[in-house]
Amino acid sequence: MFVKKDAGDYMNIVSLFSGAGGMDLGFRKSGFDIIWANEFDSTIWQTYERNHSTPLDKRDIRKIPLNEIPDCDGIIGGPPCQSWSEAGKSLGIRDERGKLFYNFIEVLNNKKPKFFVAENVSGMLAPQHRAAVNSLLSLFDKAGYKIYIKLLNAADYKIPQDRKRVIFIGFLKEIPIKYEFPKPLSRKVNLKDAIWDLRDTALPALENNKTNRDQCTVPNHEYMIGSFSSIYMSRNRVRAWDEQSFTIQAGGRHAPIHPQAPKMVYINQNKRVFCPENEELYRRLSIRECARIQTFPDKYIFYYNDLSDGYKMVGNAVPVRLAFHIANSIKSVFVQAFN
Repeated sequence: MFVKKDAGDYMNIVSLFSGAGGMDLGFRKSGFDIIWANEFDSTIWQTYERNHSTPLDKRDIRKIPLNEIPDCDGIIGGPPCQSWSEAGKSLGIRDERGKLFYNFIEVLNNKKPKFFVAENVSGMLAPQHRAAVNSLLSLFDKAGYKIYIKLLNAADYKIPQDRKRVIFIGFLKEIPIKYEFPKPLSRKVNLKDAIWDLRDTALPALENNKTNRDQCTVPNHEYMIGSFSSIYMSRNRVRAWDEQSFTIQAGGRHAPIHPQAPKMVYINQNKRVFCPENEELYRRLSIRECARIQTFPDKYIFYYNDLSDGYKMVGNAVPVRLAFHIANSIKSVFVQAFN
């Protein structure tokens, strides 16, 4: 039963599929307390634990007894998105990773938090996934939640990146609220705003794309080296300084090209080339540049040996600023409910 208390009494959060902690940091900045987090990928553990004081459970969520997950006021998380991605096989709920959404709902059913937030890729709304998504919405409904769902573009929230993501937000039906997603902000932020000061200090990765570690004058300001695939070269991968970045992806080989380079030259529908005589300007964005674009602060350090793990952590994260705006919108709902 919902008991009307002070809004500040509803701030304890459990974080599932925490990754490197972008959503956690955004909620923390909004005043929420992340009391327990779960992440199964061992390459992420050090990064999460060094940037957060939250206890991190490292087990597979499918094997954690529900009574070992603490009671909480809210649950946040982004179940793995590769299954729903338009860039992959787009198997959705037919993939084992796609089924992890059911584990998220299972925890909701057991803990009955006041609210939850789940994030996933825009491909989840593709026609081939409609039946699966409707099934998930039905399960949220049966668990007792009124659901709000919207496709948000991070670029609308002063994040220097075109990044469209599906956001599910649910509130227990017994809570007397009417939720509205945060409204787009009037001013957009571009690449120059975000990374101009980093333009001259990036280091290429060491052989086999190993980290330079402490040789980076700015932490994580190093970029992956190596060839570019024909798929990568089939489209322009350069955005100018006065534009927003392409989506920061989880794979370093698909990182956008730094805006110092000219736009790639069109050859035919599926082929672009680097501008002749300017090839030396074409490098991938560094991990730190990607982190800036994802609105992580520079003091948020990513720990890895292989650069591919660094790009993965940054690219899979929810932009910190987007999480902050979502958290603020949820907090305002509780403030209104208690006034």
